[in-house]
Amino acid sequence: MRIVFMGTPDFSVGTLEALIEAGHEVVLAVTQPDKPKGRGKEVQFSPVKETALAHGIPVFQPRRVRDPECVEELGKYRADVMVVIAFGQILPKEILEMTPYGCINVHASLLPKYRGAAPIQWAVIDGEPVSGVTTMQMDEGLDTGDMLLKTEVALDEKETGGSLHDKLASAGAKLCVRTLKELEAGRLVPEKQGESPTAYARMLDKKLGAIDWTRSACSIERLVRGLNPWPSAYTDWNGKTMKIWEADVTEAESGQTPGTVVAVQKNSFSVQTGKGQLVVKALQIPGKKRMDTGAFLRGYTLEEGTQFK
Repeated sequence: MRIVFMGTPDFSVGTLEALIEAGHEVVLAVTQPDKPKGRGKEVQFSPVKETALAHGIPVFQPRRVRDPECVEELGKYRADVMVVIAFGQILPKEILEMTPYGCINVHASLLPKYRGAAPIQWAVIDGEPVSGVTTMQMDEGLDTGDMLLKTEVALDEKETGGSLHDKLASAGAKLCVRTLKELEAGRLVPEKQGESPTAYARMLDKKLGAIDWTRSACSIERLVRGLNPWPSAYTDWNGKTMKIWEADVTEAESGQTPGTVVAVQKNSFSVQTGKGQLVVKALQIPGKKRMDTGAFLRGYTLEEGTQFK
C-alpha cells in the first residue's frame, strides 16, 4: 500500500520501520517541526525524521497540519492510507477522509481505556495488570474512533513507564502491519468504543512527580515506576530535590508523620507514608547521576527522623 506516515517520537519509529520491512511504500513521513533542545539549544530532528531520511523517504514538517496549504500538499501523494502514531497534532476532517482507507491510528492502550496523551505511564501509575495496543479508524474526536484490532501486554511487577513504552512500541508495530493486511483484504469489522472506564490519560508534567507522602506506599511506588524515566518522582530533602528511581513497599507502620525517615539500612532507607513504608533503593540528587541508595548513604548523612516534604 502507498502510505503517508505521521509520527514524531521514538514510539513511532518501530512502526515506521515495520511498515517498510513489510514491503509497503511509505511515500511521505509527516512529523513535527525541528526544535532546539539541550543547553546548547541545538536544533534536533525528531526520531521519525531521522528514520525517514535514513530510508530515503521525503519528510514534511508543517507547523499546522490543518492549514489549507498543508492539506493540499498531503493530497499530492495519492496515498492509499495514512498511518498515524504519536504525531502530536489533531487532524482535520479533510485529512481524515483524504485516502481510500482513511487514517489508521496506533494507540498505546486497550481502548476505550486511557484515551489521551500519556496512556503508557498512567497504566503503570494506576496499577493496571495488563495494557496493550489498539489500532483504530480515526475520527474527529480524541482517540474515539472505531477500534480495529487489539493486542494485550502484561505488566511486570516492576514495570516502568520506560520499559512498558518499549514493549508497546514493539507490539504496536506488529499490530499495525497486521491491521493493514486485514484492512486491505476487507476482513476487519470496526467496533464502536463506548464510554471509557478510566480517566483521561492527561499529559505528563514535572509537577505530577511531587510525592505526597500522605498517600499509600503502594501508590507512591507505582508513581516512581510510572514516571521513570520522565519526568521522575521526587521529594524535598533539606531544600534539595531528591529524585527517587527505585523503591519497594512494606506494610510496616511506625506511627510517625508521613514523610519521616523511620529506618536507615546499609543499602536503603525507609520512609513512613500514609499507609505502609517506602523503602528507597535508588535515587538522584542535584549535580549527581542516579545512584544506588547504598552509594548515597556512604557519601551523605541521612538520619532517622529526617522529614521529606
